[in-house]
Amino acid sequence: MSSPLFSPIALGPLTLSNRIVIAPMCQYSAIEGSATDWHLMHLGQMAISGAGLLILEATAVEPAGRITPGCLGLYSDENEAALARVLQAVRQHSRMPLAIQIGHAGRKASSHAPWNGGQLIAPADGGWTTLAPSALPHLPHEPAPEALDAAGIERIQAAFVATAQRAHRLGLQAIELHAAHGYLMHQFLSPLSNQRTDGYGGTLAKRMRFVLEVFERVRAAVPASMAVGVRISATDWVDGGWDLDQSTALGLALKERGADFIHVSSAGVSPLQKIPLAPGYQVPLAEAIRKATALPTMAVGLITEPEQAEAIIASGQADMVALARGMLYNPRWPWHAAAQLGAQVEVPPQYWRSQPRGHTQLFGDITVAQR
Repeated sequence: MSSPLFSPIALGPLTLSNRIVIAPMCQYSAIEGSATDWHLMHLGQMAISGAGLLILEATAVEPAGRITPGCLGLYSDENEAALARVLQAVRQHSRMPLAIQIGHAGRKASSHAPWNGGQLIAPADGGWTTLAPSALPHLPHEPAPEALDAAGIERIQAAFVATAQRAHRLGLQAIELHAAHGYLMHQFLSPLSNQRTDGYGGTLAKRMRFVLEVFERVRAAVPASMAVGVRISATDWVDGGWDLDQSTALGLALKERGADFIHVSSAGVSPLQKIPLAPGYQVPLAEAIRKATALPTMAVGLITEPEQAEAIIASGQADMVALARGMLYNPRWPWHAAAQLGAQVEVPPQYWRSQPRGHTQLFGDITVAQR
């Protein structure tokens, strides 16, 4: 019997060989937004993992949009050249489709890396003034961000377009817009962070406007051969915040505009969030949005076991499972999942001899001479 987890799927123009997605994972290791040798090491091992798709980490569309000073960016020629070097090396040894998540951190920008505490960095200490839909700080003790005016909104939307075009020049095959985890696009969506009284705040339609305009402009800026989707936080886990019904409305609006997929996460916009952590705790959110929109849907969040991932796909709760921390802990997770589920993965010939006894078809119909 074939494995649903290891069956192919199409995201618009892009076909994946299986349903395992490597979710974006911030590495906080860039220099002025430019990729380094760390990214070559990190992406290199992920690209030979046997997953169906690798999504590069959250990548800022302008310097002020970086979460930390060490976050990846794609807003300059230097950024583009540095990432091109990394991608060229990765592609020499992997045919895995590559996507990039692009976004803007908004009021959660200018922060220390997690291993340095993750707190906001003041401009006097090397940080910068943060931007947001409304002048509301993320944490009560933080200085308020600067509320974006019409010119700022236009500048950031244009920056999304420019970054998308750079991604296309780099040969990346898909773009994921980051509208989750309390960053700028999510800040526009949530009534907890958006208290504007103009055309970008108030009603659901007005709060969705920024995200939908960015999607429309990015979709128009890259060719149809490039898949474009969105990652959302389906709920803030706070009463009176962004919730599943609003997420469904957003999903339907994105589908109307030609979205190729939706990646369903949750939380991040408020420190008051109360998250019911448990294995697969976000999967029901993905299931509800998939059912309402029929968009190809990625589920993420404490999906750790192959049988668990297989059941999510087989039962129709989601079309794909996305792993992040699980892949950091075990970069060969798809190999092991394929072995347990009786499936196959594509790996470089240098590793063919690692095929365990009893799993002689794990890497396909191969012959390795021994000397």
